[in-house]
Amino acid sequence: MPQAKVLTDKELKIVLATVAQGRHAARNRALILTSFWTGMRVGEMAALRIGDVVNADGTIKDEIRLTAEQTKGSRGRVVMLGDKIRRELSVYAATLMTNDATRPFFYSQRSKDGFTANTLCQHFKMIYAEAGVVGASSHSGRRTFITTLANKGVGVRVLMALAGHRNMTTTQRYIEINDEILKTTANLL
Repeated sequence: MPQAKVLTDKELKIVLATVAQGRHAARNRALILTSFWTGMRVGEMAALRIGDVVNADGTIKDEIRLTAEQTKGSRGRVVMLGDKIRRELSVYAATLMTNDATRPFFYSQRSKDGFTANTLCQHFKMIYAEAGVVGASSHSGRRTFITTLANKGVGVRVLMALAGHRNMTTTQRYIEINDEILKTTANLL
């Protein structure tokens, strides 16, 4: 099975323009950008509760502390939130109809319990199909996150920590080698 597509900036803009036109635009924008700007897995995003993301005073936390139950591999991890994603999550959080810390952060129209990992995978598939981005899946944001940071010179050990991987070779498989990174590397001499 081929790996999920790494999106270009242009493709990401198309996806964001597409979700802006649809129902639940704020939620869908926050979902897409959480995937692309934090590298979180879909299952991790589905497992988020309001209290994982939002402080008691309504501000967005600097980091998300995922429990072992919320992650793959039965090991908790910390997801760092940069300023850009914190601003986006703040906009989305303002649309939530509750501040109950135990409620799902990403609500689902059909379930009071929010998305499951599977329904969120299907939701991403639908968004990419509507945007006309072929080859993208729920893992595209995570692969794009890791590849983009690698292209900017971030070391594999740091990428490994950000991705929550235990093995460096796992992280290396996420990095798409492309003309941009080859050119940058060739110009290092």
